[in-house]
Amino acid sequence: MVLETISKIIKVQLPAYLKRLPLPESIGGFARLTVSEWLRLLPLLGILALLGYLTIRPFLPKKKKQRDSLINLKIQKENPKVVNEIDIEDLNSANVCYCRCWRSKTFPVCDKSHLKHNELTGDNVGPLILKKKIL
Repeated sequence: MVLETISKIIKVQLPAYLKRLPLPESIGGFARLTVSEWLRLLPLLGILALLGYLTIRPFLPKKKKQRDSLINLKIQKENPKVVNEIDIEDLNSANVCYCRCWRSKTFPVCDKSHLKHNELTGDNVGPLILKKKIL
């Protein structure tokens, strides 16, 4: 039933629709079309433009979504250089992860913000993991 309906649309209704369209014989004929004739052509032109875009889209260059080339966008911007010093003896747990993407909401501790950063930019940054040897 569905295939019969699609077949009828393609074999009967589409050719009838195309015959009713005001397609001029030459390129110059498009300049002589009236506003109502252009409006009748809009659905066909829109579909053709969409098909053209979908055809060339895989070949278009990918845009980077990152705002700019800065790594640190907001952390301690008032300082000329951001330095965090942590004594390893002060570690409370066996493993601690520190942020290296500068996107963590809990900076300097990693909150896995690098996962979203890597997805958006194509980067491959990960955390700095400090392991405390348990003797």
